[in-house]
Amino acid sequence: MSNVFYFGEKVDAYEVRVVNEREVRASAGILFLFAIISFLNSWLVGNFQMTKVFVVTFLVDFTIRLFINPKYSPTLILGRFFVRHQQVEYVGAPQKRFAWGIGFTLAAIMFYMVVLNNIVGPFNLLICLLCLTLLFFESVFGICIGCAIYNLFNKEKAQLCPGNVCAVEERVDIQKMSAVQSLVVVAFAVLVYFVSNAAWLNGNFITHINAGNAEDACVVPDWAIEIGHEEEWKLHNNCQ
Repeated sequence: MSNVFYFGEKVDAYEVRVVNEREVRASAGILFLFAIISFLNSWLVGNFQMTKVFVVTFLVDFTIRLFINPKYSPTLILGRFFVRHQQVEYVGAPQKRFAWGIGFTLAAIMFYMVVLNNIVGPFNLLICLLCLTLLFFESVFGICIGCAIYNLFNKEKAQLCPGNVCAVEERVDIQKMSAVQSLVVVAFAVLVYFVSNAAWLNGNFITHINAGNAEDACVVPDWAIEIGHEEEWKLHNNCQ
């Protein structure tokens, strides 16, 4: 049984058990993709079925990686497949276990509220946003927020952090941001602001071909009615 139930791999060069950060980030990206799809489906359409499915699968996945073995986690297996040609990046397993414990707790709360009791409210929204934030930072930036929290509550600080952030004491020139680069970011933000408030973008356009008038343009097509998207079609075509 010890060959199945363990957390992290033993590598001779390291004192602590490790996991492959490459596949962890890939797994987080996979989960983030389906998390944002289910979140938007609930938020925009009001259909929580996909959210319930995602919560169950998320909880099962994290139960396996925490209480059985990360190597049998379905999303980590998929992550391993997609990054199998990349060089391994070893990171410490203890801090990952703590971080995934946070994810498991959030999933368990959502399972109780949404799946078992159909409770919908602002608390669900906060949990979803927190989960999305954790997954986004892990997959996009390689920043494990849960691992940072781990360091706050453990005397033995995390070893083998992603990007070697635990050991980096001074940044090299290529990591530093100059004043010019800061100005470029500010100018870009200003550009986005003015473009988003431009008059030519704020008009309500009706793009239907051969529409005789606005009333005809808002006639819901048969295909939208057949798939039950009548109200969504009206919303997206400025007909409400």
